[in-house]
Amino acid sequence: MNILFCIAGIALCSSGLANDLVRQGDAMDQLFKPDEALKHYLPAEKQTPQDASLLVKIARQYVFRMDDLKTNADKMSSAKTALSYAQRAVKAAPNNADGHLAIAIVYGKMTPLMGNREKIEASKKIKEAAEKATKLNPGDDYAWHLLGRWHQALAGMNNITRGIARLVYGELPTASNEEAVTCLKRAISLKPDRLIHYIELGRTYAQMGKKEEARKEINQGLSMPNREKDDPETKRRGRETLQSL
Repeated sequence: MNILFCIAGIALCSSGLANDLVRQGDAMDQLFKPDEALKHYLPAEKQTPQDASLLVKIARQYVFRMDDLKTNADKMSSAKTALSYAQRAVKAAPNNADGHLAIAIVYGKMTPLMGNREKIEASKKIKEAAEKATKLNPGDDYAWHLLGRWHQALAGMNNITRGIARLVYGELPTASNEEAVTCLKRAISLKPDRLIHYIELGRTYAQMGKKEEARKEINQGLSMPNREKDDPETKRRGRETLQSL
């Protein structure tokens, strides 16, 4: 009996240590300091390696740190590490939307570092993961955002890229700017204080040739305060689109 109490005490101690480490990691995450966050999250993972929520948080840090890396090789290496954690999260909790969403986000961050064929192959995985996330959690704004971005990207492909897409998909899936607008508006309705939704909605309107709508949505996003790590880059894309109108 004493041995059982001892084992239970060790387990509780390990759990408490992991929780403390996660709290410290969360504080660094809020400050957008991924390397500092990982110093707490990774030891916590050793205590609770099947914690899907923690695995998603670790994947998020490896995505965040990509922006501070100098070479594409280093960025891709960090992305691949993020992907492995996101995949582990899905395996640990297949009915949790966050893991599937993390996979979609990682592939989205990878695509600028890929060739055309690899980008199309990644887009297929983005769609699958984002659709799964919206089904598991219809209230997740970012899942709808990524699905909208998928429609936006495929609708805006040139003829050469469309040819590659046919090879990858077999037959091009149905994608349209109109569906992108629907998804992005859904994202806005769920989280109206996230500026990326407005800017990407505006960029979709620009792709459709709807200049006034594009200006309205992009300017709305640009007027909002930065709250997330990628907001400055999102605003840069928005300003670039405005200049092209």
